[in-house]
Amino acid sequence: MSFGKTTPILRIFDEAKALAFYVDFLGFTVDWQHRFGDDFPLYLQVSRGDCVLHLSEHHGDCTPGSALRIETDELEAFQQQLLDKPYRYARPHIQAMPWGSQDMTISDPFGNRLVFTNAISV
Repeated sequence: MSFGKTTPILRIFDEAKALAFYVDFLGFTVDWQHRFGDDFPLYLQVSRGDCVLHLSEHHGDCTPGSALRIETDELEAFQQQLLDKPYRYARPHIQAMPWGSQDMTISDPFGNRLVFTNAISV
């Protein structure tokens, strides 16, 4: 028996703020978007490398305030990329964790926490 990749769904409430954070600030790419009609909630996929996230305005898809860990082998370079951008709402720092990883936690405009880490999966 095997399992595939996990794709978290994060709740968003404002398309412009979501794109400013995930695309302009974090450097993700919009892969696709979907709405059932002109005045319906947005559902979209963003990705950066192998990291794929679904963002949803749909009530009931998920709960704001979720947290997820995203592994990277270039945490310091990613931090510097973010610090070089003129994003007013986050100035992320790297924290040494007691279990040996380096973590950088950033909250999106909707209360979701993204923890970028150099931890190695086993």
